[in-house]
Amino acid sequence: QVQLVESGGGLVQPGGSLRLSCAASGFTFSNYAMNWYRQAPGKERELVAAIDDTGIITIKLDSVKGRFTISRDNDKNRVYLEMNRLKPEDTAVYTCAVNSLGSWGQGTQVTVSS
Repeated sequence: QVQLVESGGGLVQPGGSLRLSCAASGFTFSNYAMNWYRQAPGKERELVAAIDDTGIITIKLDSVKGRFTISRDNDKNRVYLEMNRLKPEDTAVYTCAVNSLGSWGQGTQVTVSS
């Protein structure tokens, strides 16, 4: 059974940083591309970043380029989203997903506010 469990969210001041983690189990993690999505209140879910099985990174959102990066640790079956210089508009629920398996985590709330 595929499981994805996010952690690392919280309240941070503008300009601060957070590192989100997604622990994966129930599938051969190293064989799959991983994705981070976010959904802000009243808005549609959007794909933030992706990392394929070879480690190639794609930052999908122009608004986070240069501030966010995605990485993975195949030994620990984890994917990370490093978020720097956070802005209030980054406030959202962040969720990791394995698109090819149709699997999603429960999400972790990130709130950027002074």
